[in-house]
Amino acid sequence: MGATRTASPQEISGRLTPAPRHTTWTGSAAAQERLHRLVPGGAHTYARGSDQYPEGVAPVLVRGVGARVQDVDGNWYVEYGMGLRSVTLGHGYRPVVDAVTRAAADGVSFSRPSVRELEAAERFLETVPGADMVKFAKNGSDATTAALRLARAATGRAMVAICSSQPFFSVDDWFISTTGMDAGIPGAGRDLTVGFAYNDLDSLRRVLEEHRGQVAAVFLEAATGGAEPAPGFLEGVRGLATEHGAVMVLDEMITGMRWHAGGAQQVYGVIPDLSTWGKALGNGFAVSALAGKRDLMELGGLDTARPRVFLLSTTHGAETTGLAAYLAVSDAYAEHDVVGIMERQGERLRRGVEEVAAAAGVADHVTVGGRASCLVFGTRDPQGEPSQAFRALFLQELLRHGVLGQSFVVSAAHTDDDVDLTVEAVARACVVYAKALDNGTTDGFLRGRPVAPALRTHAAPRRLPDLGAPTQEVKP
Repeated sequence: MGATRTASPQEISGRLTPAPRHTTWTGSAAAQERLHRLVPGGAHTYARGSDQYPEGVAPVLVRGVGARVQDVDGNWYVEYGMGLRSVTLGHGYRPVVDAVTRAAADGVSFSRPSVRELEAAERFLETVPGADMVKFAKNGSDATTAALRLARAATGRAMVAICSSQPFFSVDDWFISTTGMDAGIPGAGRDLTVGFAYNDLDSLRRVLEEHRGQVAAVFLEAATGGAEPAPGFLEGVRGLATEHGAVMVLDEMITGMRWHAGGAQQVYGVIPDLSTWGKALGNGFAVSALAGKRDLMELGGLDTARPRVFLLSTTHGAETTGLAAYLAVSDAYAEHDVVGIMERQGERLRRGVEEVAAAAGVADHVTVGGRASCLVFGTRDPQGEPSQAFRALFLQELLRHGVLGQSFVVSAAHTDDDVDLTVEAVARACVVYAKALDNGTTDGFLRGRPVAPALRTHAAPRRLPDLGAPTQEVKP
């Protein structure tokens, strides 16, 4: 008998995903208010916050199956940007769940390395041939900050140049000091981070010249915000970093296993000194990684005569369930063309959205761009300017018609039915959008306030209603 074939994410999703139902959000609204009483911001990630969604239409979720999720009111949605782009195989993908369950049953954390640490490291380095060593952790910020620490130790320099066209690199001071949420960060640290623009080699050249001999690392994503690297840009970054003695760090948090199993560096053919990984490694389970050249990575090891770097020494970095999830995800990528499925479904979605937006006369105002596996949508006002109010209106109408997402980032679990439902929801949303454009404002169409940038200096004051005891259980 031949080997048993594992069903693809789309096959599993197609068998299990229920039809959407969207009626009321009263349960979600009540649960969200309780969250605001108990959790600063009402969510554990700012991008998941209720201020990122239309007022009163911010679902609190109880389960996910394939590419669909259900909220506490019983409404089902086709979801995009699943797990902040970390879920590429779909919610509840059985091979990953089974692998994690087996690992948990055998013990999660020990006083010595487990064999899964060896297996995961070997598998990762086979997949990312430009790296010599890897160290696992639980979140992306730990990996990016460890990369900066290595770069500073290797170069004896303090400054870091980041691609300021890109939205996020770390929760730690060296990056957050550059955002609108810099309260609590000492001013001295802010001066150590400088920015350059994506696809603009001259801006990086100017930064490195202005701070000659001071920049330890150059941080960037290979692609960003719907933009692909211009010809020669990444090669130019590589060359400038080498010329100025800086460490090139490629952030693969989003691109890793979404552009290619081996990351964007495999697609574009540019090998960084260090790369940082997370999100899709575990299909939503917590696992991240720092990988790179041996001479840099070993500064945090035992085979170095130089002063040692305290590098990713965490209690939970190597717990077995995250590594088991990574190994199962890697198996799925070997058995199925996961990236190819995402790219095909993304292109199908792009074409559908563009067609219905054009039919409604809003093609210049509702746009979709980016790599097919990582689509983003844009919302513009009557003057053609990006608009948070019109974004909120678009999100509101998508939610009303069974689509949840701050983007159109697909997974390999998105079926043709999921895409068709989404295109129909966009068509309905565009009808309302066109009316608001004709009216010159979202007033009368948008319920409540516009959505707001996640990283901003001030939050609008909130008055919480009396919803009873905050410990009361919320049931679906």
